[in-house]
Parts: sequence; C-alpha cells; structure tokens
Amino acid sequence: MRGHAERNRQDAVLPAGFTPPREGATRLRVRYSECDPMNVAHHGAYPAWLELGRTELLRAGGVSYAQLEHAGVFLVVTRLEVRYRRPVLYDDVIEVRTRVKAAGRVKIDHEYEVVVVERGGSVREEVCAVASTTIACVDRDGRVRELPAWLAGVPASAT
Repeated sequence: MRGHAERNRQDAVLPAGFTPPREGATRLRVRYSECDPMNVAHHGAYPAWLELGRTELLRAGGVSYAQLEHAGVFLVVTRLEVRYRRPVLYDDVIEVRTRVKAAGRVKIDHEYEVVVVERGGSVREEVCAVASTTIACVDRDGRVRELPAWLAGVPASAT
C-alpha cells in the first residue's frame, strides 16, 4: 500500500498533462573561487554548472528539485563525461545549454554545451565544453526505482 501512496504523491507534484521542457539555457558569471591562479575555470567547476543546468531546466517547467525530494524522488548522477575545448575565464558570462537526450523507466540522459557568451564586456558565442550525464532515480533508501510517469515521459530527441 505504501508504494501506491508514494506513487500518487510523486505524480501529484505536477498538474495533469504536464510535460517538462526538453531543453533550456542558464546563464551565470564565473566566480573567482571557481578558478585557478591563472584565472582559468577549474575543471571541477563544470559538474556544478551542469547540475545547475539540469535543476533550472526542471524549474523552468514549474517544479523544483526540492519538491521532487519531498515527494520521495531522488536523482543521482551515474555517468558524467566532459570534453573541454577552450578555457573559460574568471568573470566570463557563460550559458549552460541543457537538453534531454533520452528518458526511460529509471534514467534520463542529458547533453550540455558550456558557451562563453560574454568576455571582457564583448558579446561572443564560443563553445568551451560539451558534456553528457546519465541520472537515475532512487528512493529515500538509495534503491533504484521508477521515475514518476510525467518525468519518464520526456520524449527522446527527434532531431
């Protein structure tokens, strides 16, 4: 019985017929604390930027990650790949472009581009990194579980 009640609570997080967005973009300014002594963003900053892209994509659809956790839905990263192409520098404005590549019963694959859109007051469009992640759904005890129906229904990319 607990499983049925929990499933209802998870599906109640959103209104009926909700379809989460498939792609989105989040801007941020690179902070000094994210950089090495040469003012280049440290490779360890990128996973946090990707997480921001995922959570803001969810938020753009009207749901916060905190709401998911409250409903007993936890999403954990099971795979992370980043390919660094060009340096991102202190005080650059970057855009993290996030796209859902595919979603299944228990996992979602995302693709990302980290793009410098402003450097030193000049507007630009420079892809500095590309990345991908797989996230899986687990319960409060860390056991793999199905995604809520509305989240598993995210369509795979058609293009």
